[in-house]
Amino acid sequence: MELYVLFGTFTFLLLIGTPVAFCLGVSSFATIAYLGLPPVVVFQRLNSGVSVFALMAIPFFIYAGDLMVRGDIARRLVALAGGFVGHLRGGLGQVNVLSSVMFGGVSGSAAADASAVGGLMVPQMKERGYDTDYAVNITVVSSIIALLLPPSHNMIIYSIAAGGRISIADLFTAGIIPGFLLAGLLMVAAWGMAVRKGYPTQPFQGVRMLGTLFVSAAPGLILVAIIFGGVRSGVFTASESSNIAVVYALLVTFFVYRSLSWHDFIEATFAAVRTTAMVLMVIGCAAAFGWLLAYTRVPASMVALLQGVSDNPIIILLLLNLVLLILGTFMDMSPLIVITTPIFLPVATAFGVDPVHFGVILILNLGIGLCTPPVGAVLFVGCAVGRIPVWDAVRTIWPFYGAALVTLMLVTYIPALSLWLPSLFK
Repeated sequence: MELYVLFGTFTFLLLIGTPVAFCLGVSSFATIAYLGLPPVVVFQRLNSGVSVFALMAIPFFIYAGDLMVRGDIARRLVALAGGFVGHLRGGLGQVNVLSSVMFGGVSGSAAADASAVGGLMVPQMKERGYDTDYAVNITVVSSIIALLLPPSHNMIIYSIAAGGRISIADLFTAGIIPGFLLAGLLMVAAWGMAVRKGYPTQPFQGVRMLGTLFVSAAPGLILVAIIFGGVRSGVFTASESSNIAVVYALLVTFFVYRSLSWHDFIEATFAAVRTTAMVLMVIGCAAAFGWLLAYTRVPASMVALLQGVSDNPIIILLLLNLVLLILGTFMDMSPLIVITTPIFLPVATAFGVDPVHFGVILILNLGIGLCTPPVGAVLFVGCAVGRIPVWDAVRTIWPFYGAALVTLMLVTYIPALSLWLPSLFK
């Protein structure tokens, strides 16, 4: 009965439009009251959920990403991407994807990617004859790439939700090949649609111009090497690398590019504080919710249930993917990671799935959910940037969804795509 109270209260509050953090907190309180446990338990679990040192990385990576958006780094990365692939058929679509790869490796945030890259690319694409829905759709779906590349703060949340037992450096490394695979398939989809619709090409700018663009964007690209190389080599932790990212972003935008005004600095600081407060509130309340799931033995029951359905790992992974895809369409990513990891990670490991591999599957699944109505946060960001109704975008987004789903299936059933690169550093 306690599960009916927990999930019933949560679902009811979610349906009437209550913010997710309050849905999690209030449903936890209601269940604690039903079980007759002291209400202080909720506050204890909330406090323990946010009192994790590794969480320090999240606000600083968010802050660094915001500084880079406002400090001209995104524009220079987009220009470099244009120099590489702008001459292909539907070149601005290809530029959009490659820009997401470059900027995603700096920001680690899908929403920041969709906002920064979309703000630069969507108006250009509309001016040059691209349909608005095409421009918005490629922006939205390619923003998922940022979730897979370091410094993805969602991978940090996954590591913490798994009890801190999974190496953040391994997770950062595991997402690289799937991220590039997704980018490649999206570029193929963008090219195919461009050929069908007759979108224009633009002339190759030349090797010399490419070199100039590379030099201009190099300070932003160096940050990727600092973050990944430092964490992977053990020179500093993810939390330390996030602090270094902020200092480096300030130095580049203030003294190298001289593009960050005092007003932009203040705005970036307040924006990072607001985003961090929302994320940590969700994580804390989700920690209380997750503790109740463990207390009521939901993970063990889920393992037993799925073992009764099938003992074939292929079937189990397919079922997990379907459940996660459905959940991702109704809730935001951070709380879902904290809620679903304690439930589904034991199921995955019981069927021989490596926790690092499952982390990549989980992140990619929920990333696709960010692009899917009714609660697709990144989809709404992209549509706001393109000034287009959500349903107009959804009608034509399917080729890009298809590329993302093919990537998900390949990553799910070919573990080496996630595990080979981390194994090289063992």
